[in-house]
Amino acid sequence: MSQKTQKTVQFHELELDQRILKAVAQLGWQQPTLIQSTAIPLLLEGKDVVVRARTGSGKTATYALPLIQKILNSKLNASEQCVSAVVLAPTKELCRQSRTVIEQLVESCGKVVRVADIAGSSSDAVTQRHALAERPDIVVATPAKLLAHAEAGGVVDLKHVETLVVDEADLVFAFGYEKDFKRLIKHLPPIYQAVLVSATLTDDVVRMKGLCLNNPVTLKLEEPELVPQDQLTHQRILAEENDKPAILCALLKLRLIRGKSIIFVNSIDRCYKVRLFLEQFGIRACVLNSELPANIRIHTISQFNKGTYDIIIASDEHHLEQPGGKSSAGRKSSRRGDMESSASRGIDFQCVNNVINFDFPRDVTSYIHRAGRTARGNNKGSVLSFVSMKEAKVNDAVEKKLCDSFAAQEGEQIIKNYQFKMEEVESFRYRAQDCWRAATRVAVHDTRIREIKMEILNCEKLKGFFEENKRDLQALRHDKPLRAIKVQSHLSDMPEYIVPKALKRVVGSTAPPSSAGASAAKQPRQSAAKAAFERQSNDPLMVSQVDVGKRRFAPRRKKKAL
Repeated sequence: MSQKTQKTVQFHELELDQRILKAVAQLGWQQPTLIQSTAIPLLLEGKDVVVRARTGSGKTATYALPLIQKILNSKLNASEQCVSAVVLAPTKELCRQSRTVIEQLVESCGKVVRVADIAGSSSDAVTQRHALAERPDIVVATPAKLLAHAEAGGVVDLKHVETLVVDEADLVFAFGYEKDFKRLIKHLPPIYQAVLVSATLTDDVVRMKGLCLNNPVTLKLEEPELVPQDQLTHQRILAEENDKPAILCALLKLRLIRGKSIIFVNSIDRCYKVRLFLEQFGIRACVLNSELPANIRIHTISQFNKGTYDIIIASDEHHLEQPGGKSSAGRKSSRRGDMESSASRGIDFQCVNNVINFDFPRDVTSYIHRAGRTARGNNKGSVLSFVSMKEAKVNDAVEKKLCDSFAAQEGEQIIKNYQFKMEEVESFRYRAQDCWRAATRVAVHDTRIREIKMEILNCEKLKGFFEENKRDLQALRHDKPLRAIKVQSHLSDMPEYIVPKALKRVVGSTAPPSSAGASAAKQPRQSAAKAAFERQSNDPLMVSQVDVGKRRFAPRRKKKAL
């Protein structure tokens, strides 16, 4: 079904319950998105639908609103409490995210509609069984978790399920859930409504559609995979591996990049290496990767969305999409990451201003999904990529894909060159190279082990205690200094002589405010010439008096003869 033009409708025109409309108003949603206004009427009619829309277009609410409406209607004549809807997602983060959206939409319904998340909330099997024993109306889970309880016998009864939703359907099979999904379908009744939600229509989605859908309607809206260029800008800096640390440091210290940012790298080791590097310059950041416990990942995302952190360093690991644990070269991967985790797919990072590709994505799809973490909804954002010679081939493929998506004219570039002079970072280079080398492989390895141990202790079970004891709440922060390498205090300050002339008025001095205020109070007002002379004298790169070769000695006076 192709939809080129769509009449703008309001939520109250979609035949939704007043309690749902009240929750929508409290969330500040003014009007449905294109995919919502198109899909919700079809879902309310009970049709099987394949929803294909770009990331950030409101796909979760697209299936959640009619799902809740259907449950409210069935409650009028229901004789017993039972599980009437199942929402499957490939990752624990997505399960938690889906449950949160549904809970927000049923907030005005009281306890009429109950939701249970057995994947993203708790990893304790006993707790999950207790949650399922209450027969919640909606169960959110990964296919493997729900299948384990369905086959346990007596834990959960899926014979009364009326609606099956598969979120991020293109990832479910890619994460190795094909066998689990096929076995899980056997526990469902013969007739139910099925909804597949995906950002892309892959062969896996087509196979899944044949397994669980009956005469479905496919919604493929005529829109690009990314938001328009006036909402999301694409930029790049041509930089080799040795230049990337200095450029990243300069961009952050000179405040050329402001707001909440996600820095993407291609491995877990790079995650910690970049964090150790930034820590030496007084730039605090937290890490997000598949090696961390699920509760910690979810808690980190939650705090980032609340504004606790400004920078997240996320690893976009390709082995997550290869369930056998084999790399592209056929070798076994030594990483033991959580197969139910991914930072670049589906997670609703809120109000992200910048996505920085410190390591350029390995393929076009990864670039599109990374870029989808920003400019969500009506917000604006930017993608800045560091591109080396080795990564130029993938960069050209991304450029071609974007030009085709936006129907660019011949010779027009979608990914613009960032207006940045490489000579401006020369003053940062010697500092950056020393700090980058200080983050050795041994330091990274020790940091990974220490981080996992620390985060396991700071688990979700202790959160209630820390919220009551505010002084100990800092233990829940994920951006605390790692102390894996020696941090020199002077690196966090930025001397005036390394700041480019064009940015001196914008950046100013980063000296401590107390010392700056005290020195300003003691020193008398100076003339412009004297101030310029002292700046040159205090600049170690410009002091000529230390050069004995340039120093002129006064001629000795001859003694007068008596």
